[in-house]
Amino acid sequence: MRTSITSLQNARVKNIVKLNNRRHRDVARLTVVEGVPEVERALQHDVVPLEAYVCPPLLGDAAGLLDTLQNLAATGATRLFEVTPPVFAKIAYREDSGGVLLVLPYFQRALDDLPLSANPFLAVIEGGEKPGNLGAILRTADAAGVDAVILSPGQDLGGTDIHNPNVIRASLGTVFTVPTALAPTAQVIGWLRQRGIRTLATTPAAATPYTAVDMKGPVALVMGSEAYGLSAEWLAAADEHLVIPMFGHVDSLNLSVATALLLYEAVRQRHPS
Repeated sequence: MRTSITSLQNARVKNIVKLNNRRHRDVARLTVVEGVPEVERALQHDVVPLEAYVCPPLLGDAAGLLDTLQNLAATGATRLFEVTPPVFAKIAYREDSGGVLLVLPYFQRALDDLPLSANPFLAVIEGGEKPGNLGAILRTADAAGVDAVILSPGQDLGGTDIHNPNVIRASLGTVFTVPTALAPTAQVIGWLRQRGIRTLATTPAAATPYTAVDMKGPVALVMGSEAYGLSAEWLAAADEHLVIPMFGHVDSLNLSVATALLLYEAVRQRHPS
């Protein structure tokens, strides 16, 4: 059953717009997913939205999503709303959302709930506050077969917001395919040590190139923010330090690019052709 919303002043419409602000997201413990690929990946990985908003004139080839959402609505798990193009334009964060938007509860896991393979392969990001970088890292982690991505606040203490709709968009929905956890640095270090997972920390001060470090066993590749690098706590705790050689004038790479280099060096070593 679908409920129709035609007014821009509808209370639900106003609440969705408020979720653009992190403070409101954190209070409500809700976030927004929009766009056909992102919504499809969420639903394919058993994410159950609290609310779904569809604009049939905008769905186009994605009209099949409506059947899936109607089935969820029939179970009572999801409330389904049909909205007009003007209403959808107000609740959507971008113009090319394809006429479908979900409201979800927060989805990050605790460290102990992360699924680990027999030979764990993890990415740890400290202080990755930029949504575009986080989304790109999740896409690379998905492609590289990473078990999980662990996030921790950096030295700026701004906090990593995995539930930012722009992270979900930049990840193309892989935020739903790669398990993620958020925890303080000290807790992450202890958790990895308890499981015998080697930690490889990147720092410009290291002497060993990243291609010369063994990444074949249980490993966590630890990256810091472009502005601050890794904290002293991580540098003191890591099993090894490694560096990405730089031969030009700049002294750092984009965080998502640097992470991709390390993850695919691990892939090369772990899956030799």
